[in-house]
Amino acid sequence: MQSSLYVALSSQIALEKRLTTTANNVANMATVGFRAEEVTFSELLARSNRGEVAFVGPGKDTISRAAGQTTKTDSALDVAVQGDAWLGVKGPKGETLYTRDGRLTMDANGQLRTVSGLPVVDPGGGPLLLDPQGGPPKIGRDGSIHQGLNQVGALGLFTIDPKAGLTRSGQNSVAASLPGRPVQDFTRVGLVQGYVEGANVNPILEMTKLIAIQRAFESAATMTSEADNTLTSAVKTLGPQG
Repeated sequence: MQSSLYVALSSQIALEKRLTTTANNVANMATVGFRAEEVTFSELLARSNRGEVAFVGPGKDTISRAAGQTTKTDSALDVAVQGDAWLGVKGPKGETLYTRDGRLTMDANGQLRTVSGLPVVDPGGGPLLLDPQGGPPKIGRDGSIHQGLNQVGALGLFTIDPKAGLTRSGQNSVAASLPGRPVQDFTRVGLVQGYVEGANVNPILEMTKLIAIQRAFESAATMTSEADNTLTSAVKTLGPQG
């Protein structure tokens, strides 16, 4: 079969994946702490009777670590992460996950949780318990939590190695292939109380991508159709070979 048909099909598969990723970014433009996803593609070379043929690889998903814009809420349980760091939370299986969604809640027992219900952890990975009757907490840049004159805990703020792979884990959190490390130097990294961080999605850029992907997909579909028509014509012209 013609190599052009395979090349066009590989292109359509790659474009479909990119379209799904971009559409998901657009759908989450208003999601607090959402991290945009990107797809990178590589070229695959294969040998044919006419030499090397370049195909599009399946693509690799990467989660952007760029910061989003912060919005003031004045809520004592809202925090925005500043710098390249993440809040630590406990996943459904007890694993440590990471999020930039700083909308915190306190349950009836005083335990701090995310808005989706995941327990927020301290720098050592333990739970955070506040006094439900102790009044609004004050949260410092270093994550320290005070109620009245007493420090009742500290939010766990973690840095993740740039080489670590990030994967979505649901509930607006990510899992890292390498464990995060508690922040010790708060010069460039920290928390600000009474703010939340928005999605790091660029609406104009993502909409432009959607248009470009659609046009590229249409071109690939045309190429596939033309290659198929050429092959069909060749078979009809040559006829069955006895």
